[in-house]
Amino acid sequence: MAVAALRLLGPAARRAPGGAPCRAHRLTPADDELYQRTRVTVLERESPNTMFIEGYTSRGFTVSGDLVVGPCAILPRAILQWNVGSYRDISHESLSLFRLLEPQIEILVLGTGDRVERLHPAVLKQMRECRIAVEVQDTPNACATFNFLTSEKRVAAAGLIPPRGTYMGM
Repeated sequence: MAVAALRLLGPAARRAPGGAPCRAHRLTPADDELYQRTRVTVLERESPNTMFIEGYTSRGFTVSGDLVVGPCAILPRAILQWNVGSYRDISHESLSLFRLLEPQIEILVLGTGDRVERLHPAVLKQMRECRIAVEVQDTPNACATFNFLTSEKRVAAAGLIPPRGTYMGM
């Protein structure tokens, strides 16, 4: 009879001691058994050739266990020194390496140091004409974006300039 009275009174009457609404839901044994049966099957192992940025300092980067000093270009299967001193040096010529890759990359992630810097619009336009998307970010976010893209099996490359004022273990 008490349950019938609560149903008639509505949600206002269903309150826990102290006046708070009671919103609890108990799992039945069948529900609990369902969760215990969950499992994961790995269909494809991670590729040993995948580049992964593990850390950075003001001096350089750790990429897949290798230390790279200074600015670097991370390609799908190689790590190269990149001859730029700052974002002002990013030009048509400094990006030519990324346009020549075969198979062509889908997206180029540029890390411009401690903060996002604007690149010349003509440089970005030329990359778009080559069907390469360009993402310009500060270096810490560019590292994370590159790692995410490669984990999603996207054909990506990165041009990274070490940040001056930050540290993330190497």
